[in-house]
Parts: sequence; C-alpha cells; structure tokens
Amino acid sequence: MATLGFIGSGRIGTKIARLAIAAGIDVVLSNSRGPETLTETVAELGERARAATPEEAARAGDWVVVSIPLTPYQQLPAAALAGKVVLDTINYYPFRDGNFEVLDSGETTTSELIQKHLTGAKLVKAFNNINDAHIPALARPTGAADRSALPIAGDDPEAKASAASLIDQLGFDTVDAGPLAESWRFEPETAAYVAPYYADKDALKDFVATMSKEIRAGHPLQTMPPEDPGTPLSAHQLRALLAETSRVLPTDRAVR
Repeated sequence: MATLGFIGSGRIGTKIARLAIAAGIDVVLSNSRGPETLTETVAELGERARAATPEEAARAGDWVVVSIPLTPYQQLPAAALAGKVVLDTINYYPFRDGNFEVLDSGETTTSELIQKHLTGAKLVKAFNNINDAHIPALARPTGAADRSALPIAGDDPEAKASAASLIDQLGFDTVDAGPLAESWRFEPETAAYVAPYYADKDALKDFVATMSKEIRAGHPLQTMPPEDPGTPLSAHQLRALLAETSRVLPTDRAVR
C-alpha cells in the first residue's frame, strides 16, 4: 500500500491529502505543532489518514510533500528524508519570510536552496503554482479532455518520473520544466503562476493589487483570494507559458 507523507498540513497539504486518499493512497500528516493538533483533520479524512511528527511522516512516505513557509526550511528532517522523493510546494514571499539575498539576487532558486539542505533527498518542485482551491476543483481522471497540467522541476530524472506518476494518480498531467535551476519558470508572478488556472482573471488582478497595497502600507493582510471555479490548463498551454515567461526576481514583484 502506497503512503504519502506530509510535512506541513495546511491548505495545500490537506487538499493534496484528500486527492491521495481518493486515489487509494494512505496519508501521514504532520505539522510543527504536534500530531494532537491534527486530530480533527485526520477524523475528517478517515481511516486512511493518521497524524505523526515530521520525522515520522518523512520516514513513512513513499513520497513526501513539503508544504511549509520558507523561513524554517532548515528544520526539515534531512536525515529522515534521505533517499525520498520530496515534492516541494514552497514559494518565497519576502513579506512573509524575510529576505534571502541569494534568492533576491537570482543567484539560486527556492528549490535549489532547500535541496542544498536536504542533501540526501530527491527534490521535485510541484504544486507551488496553483491556488489551493483549484487543486480539488481541477483534478480529473487520466485521459479526461479537460484535464489540467502542473509543471515540475528536478535534478533527478527517476525522481521526476516518480513524482509525475503520483501527480497523475492525484488528477493532473505534468510538464517537465527542467532542473531545479529552471524552477523559477513557475515561481510567483511568472506566466505559469496561479493566473492561468483562474476563470475570473480580472478578479485575481484586483486581489493582487489590493494585497500589494496592504503589504506596502505595512498592514496585516485582510484580503482573501476571490472564490473561483478554476479553468483547465492543458499541457500544451502550460508548455507554451513556461517557454515564454521571463524571470521575475523577488525584488521586482508587484507583491513583495
């Protein structure tokens, strides 16, 4: 029986977990606050789910989804993740994470930074370019005409193939964007980031503009992403977006 471990069980993690359970995959959830804080989530997910510590989730998973803010990335259990295929959903947001000079300058990518810490793991960037609400909304069976695609990037071809197989079971096609050095192609505010999956792109633009004003004014974020049913993004469309996008350094973003 396949098992998917989670380090970080917030909005993205729990939505991926639901898709995994629907696909017949057991899930082991963890967070920084302890297994007891996940009792309600586990009860909702059912008998295929259990809670554990991050180390236990890492050791239990045939694959492990890492979905935490960037700031504490050095707390990820490197020894327990050694040899594992790790799906990295992490995005760098300076307004939340503080500033990382090596990322602000473009010297490296977020996933390369995390891979440097997880020296024995096989990192694959995935699920970072889609709004969490669109994960269940756009999941479709293999071969569906309106199936959406997600980009992946990684340095290990076998790990990417394994991640693509998992993502296929979860309901999405994949497009290989290249090594981790190219994962910037679907980082925040690039052509393939979030917006292509939105049905109402004008509402998304208004949300981003409002959020940017709140951040620049130093106010707590009050605005929530607009509710949206999502719109399919084919592999062909995604491939074109990845090819045409320009790199957007964190210091050049509208939201930073």
